[in-house]
Amino acid sequence: MTKVVGIRFKKAGKIYYFDPLDFEIKLNDDVIVETARGFEYGNVVVGPKEVEDSEIIHPLKPIVRLATDEDRTINKENKEKAKEAFDVCISKIKTHNLEMNLVDSEYTFDRNKLIFYFTAEGRIDFRELVKDLASIFKTRIELRQIGVRDEAKSIGGLGPCGVSLCCSTWLGDFQPVSIKMAKDQDLSLNPTKISGICGRLFCCLKYEHKTYSDSLEKMPSVNSIVLTPDGEGKVVDTNTLQERIMVEFPPAPKKTAQVKEYTLDEIKIIKKAHECGGCCKGKIEDELDEELRKLED
Repeated sequence: MTKVVGIRFKKAGKIYYFDPLDFEIKLNDDVIVETARGFEYGNVVVGPKEVEDSEIIHPLKPIVRLATDEDRTINKENKEKAKEAFDVCISKIKTHNLEMNLVDSEYTFDRNKLIFYFTAEGRIDFRELVKDLASIFKTRIELRQIGVRDEAKSIGGLGPCGVSLCCSTWLGDFQPVSIKMAKDQDLSLNPTKISGICGRLFCCLKYEHKTYSDSLEKMPSVNSIVLTPDGEGKVVDTNTLQERIMVEFPPAPKKTAQVKEYTLDEIKIIKKAHECGGCCKGKIEDELDEELRKLED
């Protein structure tokens, strides 16, 4: 076991572990640490705790010091200077007529590097742009191309739920999200209804997926034959979260078929429904699947 503290450098950014040494560090303390990019100003979001060695990347870098008032002043100045640099970079992008969208800019704490984040459809030759920026700011310049999810995380906004985006408020790491998650949760497969402002599938599809997948393993699929307290019947509908099954019974002479609802505990699967391997899919379904796969990241 190793004692660590968790530090973030941006709001809702990824959490990195550092060695607290003998510092008396508390939650929400501001600290100075050394990273691969140089000295950085961070905030403690995970207080001192012990974790398994397998959860950390060795060697674990130590905390340099608790942030001082002077450090806080420098950090504030860096943010203001980064905003000014952002406007200058936009102007230079227009001058060089580059097809790129500038998203964010930041200085490292020691101002040894100025980083610009941008999105673009393809590869961009920004060598001349870097030369211009380096001559203006007299420091190392890095232009980093990011994806649409990272762009939404940086800019922020409101999701269809009416709440600020998860990625820009608390979600540190993006998790893989697939169309299967939407299908398992019986959601509409209309791309506009299951994708966020970034144009990719909702991150929140991941949150409840394990609950659905665990329940689906026990639930019979539609058209399965099950044994109920009222005899054998065919499953015509299911409610995964409530674990309830709608079962249709063959009609008696001169009567219509009956449909009754049962809990999962009340039925026993006799014959599972035939699962199609996709060979009978129509052209429309194939095109829909192809369109939906584009939403996966």
